[in-house]
Amino acid sequence: MKPKLLLRIAAVLMFLHTMGHTLGALTWKTAPNPVIGLVIKGMETNHFDFMGRSVTLASFYEGYGFMMIFVYMYMSILLWLLSTDPGNKLCVRLLPILAILLLSLGIIEYIYFFPFAAAISVVAGLCTLASLFAKGSSSRPVLNS
Repeated sequence: MKPKLLLRIAAVLMFLHTMGHTLGALTWKTAPNPVIGLVIKGMETNHFDFMGRSVTLASFYEGYGFMMIFVYMYMSILLWLLSTDPGNKLCVRLLPILAILLLSLGIIEYIYFFPFAAAISVVAGLCTLASLFAKGSSSRPVLNS
């Protein structure tokens, strides 16, 4: 496969991940059962002081969820932009870092969340890594840029 296609696949996967994460972040307070409802209520109603501010675990959870929407969207856009010229020196330097980040996210998602989310990040990371070793339409390998 060509590096451009691999990076576009990774970008689309991360965009889909962004959409799924957004849906989850916007609906996390919908309890699937009464016990989870009690946990959510406890997260929302028990305030504590943190760095001069009264907060709840729900506000932290929600804030981290919204922050990750922007991280995933940024990853999607960055992968798409890098796919336009995968032989570029800056791209070649960034892709290993992005691949490691995506693979790390996949591991964290597997441990703390669920396998489907983890699989998307891992496959995107593997596509990003594979783009480094794939030969494009030019006669030179991407790694020798």
